[in-house]
Amino acid sequence: EFRRVLFRSVTTFQTTFHYDSQYWSNYDEYNRPGGETGFDKQETKLPTYWNTSFSKICLGMQIGEQLKFIVINKQADSLLSLIADEQYRNTSLGRDEWKKLIGSEASLQKNCNMEGFNAFSTWSNRSRVRIGIVSNNENDCHTRNSLIGFGTGSHPNHGKSCGNQADESSPDNGWKSIKAMGYILVQ
Repeated sequence: EFRRVLFRSVTTFQTTFHYDSQYWSNYDEYNRPGGETGFDKQETKLPTYWNTSFSKICLGMQIGEQLKFIVINKQADSLLSLIADEQYRNTSLGRDEWKKLIGSEASLQKNCNMEGFNAFSTWSNRSRVRIGIVSNNENDCHTRNSLIGFGTGSHPNHGKSCGNQADESSPDNGWKSIKAMGYILVQ
């Protein structure tokens, strides 16, 4: 049985859980009652973010009525312990698995494909995610311009906290800016 940890923002202007938000590195709750309402559009951060150990993470994104999930096998003392220190921790799901969260509209550039926790570009104003994948059109990871993930910060559109951003040079399914409601559960 998976336990709820976080819900994400779906609106363009909601930045509660943007990449730079302090909620990723602190012990503050956010809208605890929202964590008891099911898969809806209420943002929340629960104490399970810092006080629940796990061996699996279930990630979900809802776009309109479409709700899709993927599972990461990862053992940790808490999500806070994986994210708060801002160190990159890789996963090995692969870009096609991350794209399943978005569905047929998903788009990423073809190179770099840095995935996991705290995946970011060496240039601070480029694509970055707290949980997800970032990609680049060039054969390096310096100037990534596309992402799928949770807790995002992206170039040039910093407006969403969860979803898919693919712009600039040669994303594999065209330019995209897809906002999603994100769900993070652990087991």
